[in-house]
Amino acid sequence: MKKINKNKGIVFWITGLSGSGKTTLAKKITPEIRKIFGPTVVISGDDIRKIFKIKGYTKAERLQLGLKYSKFLKYLTNQKINVVFAVIGLFKKLRSYNKKNFENYFEIYLKSNIELLEKTSKKQHYKKKSNLVWGKDLKPEFPENSDLIVNNNFTKSSEEISKNVLKSIRKIKIK
Repeated sequence: MKKINKNKGIVFWITGLSGSGKTTLAKKITPEIRKIFGPTVVISGDDIRKIFKIKGYTKAERLQLGLKYSKFLKYLTNQKINVVFAVIGLFKKLRSYNKKNFENYFEIYLKSNIELLEKTSKKQHYKKKSNLVWGKDLKPEFPENSDLIVNNNFTKSSEEISKNVLKSIRKIKIK
């Protein structure tokens, strides 16, 4: 059972391949997280890219950006603001950094099959010729020690997945 410090916000880091349902899950669980833990924002990596017009997609650029995301989230959690953050973030180094630097960190890995995503996803980069897509061109470093692993093969509704995720989140204890 995970324990959190009530004097800091919590980062709910949702990671997985593009199109695996990270942002959908983030939006669905945020209202309940707000009720349980207080002030909460939901952010996606795509949101930040759009806001700041960030274009770099190489592996090195993605890692550098991921570390910047983490520093920004630390700034928010130090103000007792919880963050539900949906990001691909498939770097072991990035997740290790988070586990060392966040007092309150809950990692959710949405595990999906790349072949299924290529067939069913609405994401354009799976349809176009590209050389910078995680799981296709860039070798992902999938999480091994997430607080929660959710297999999303798209046979369950997003509501059902959200309810199961919230069951685990409700077990978090405040110290």
